[in-house]
Amino acid sequence: MTLTKADLVQQVYKTHPSLTKAQATDSVEAFLSLAKTALIGGNDLLLSGFGKFNVKDKKSRRGRNPQTGDELTLNARRVVTFKPSGILRSRINAD
Repeated sequence: MTLTKADLVQQVYKTHPSLTKAQATDSVEAFLSLAKTALIGGNDLLLSGFGKFNVKDKKSRRGRNPQTGDELTLNARRVVTFKPSGILRSRINAD
């Protein structure tokens, strides 16, 4: 099962009765916008008790097309990685 943005809005709306649905939507959108802006700017995003999103630079490297076997060069790029906090990791792995 996948948690969607609409699911997040619904959960915020349910757990905060003083918010309207529109305010819950605005809250989720504001958080996601801040997170995207930080990551696009090359900053890490640390959410205590959840984990850390890192932006890493990958160098260009040699690769191959799996269909044809042709060699090619993969361009340098930036990727986002996620490392869960110890708290989250232990809760995920709890029996």
